[in-house]
Amino acid sequence: MKNWADVVAFACGLPDVVMAPYYGVPCPKVNNKAFVSPGREADSFHVATPLEEKVLLLDTEPATFWQTAHYERWPGVLVRYAAADTERVRNVIRRGWWDRATKAQRAAFGPRP
Repeated sequence: MKNWADVVAFACGLPDVVMAPYYGVPCPKVNNKAFVSPGREADSFHVATPLEEKVLLLDTEPATFWQTAHYERWPGVLVRYAAADTERVRNVIRRGWWDRATKAQRAAFGPRP
């Protein structure tokens, strides 16, 4: 994913996703909950993720997953565009969606990625 348009295109391909305002910016949402957003850094976007997973991502692939002081203690991580492991980034986005999906949406989608 080279830019925000690529992220939006992928996220909008997930079930029941709509574009709606999030802090004044159109973002992909499921059940009126944003799971990805452009972030505050020009070369990255934000993905919602549980704090335990965030720590793992930051530790295992700091060239891709990172944070600024603004995102510390926040359940989400910054992801650099053009990350080497595109499939891992897609799975992080899928998990962000899955965590905000309803039980019915989760059942239709399958296990958490």
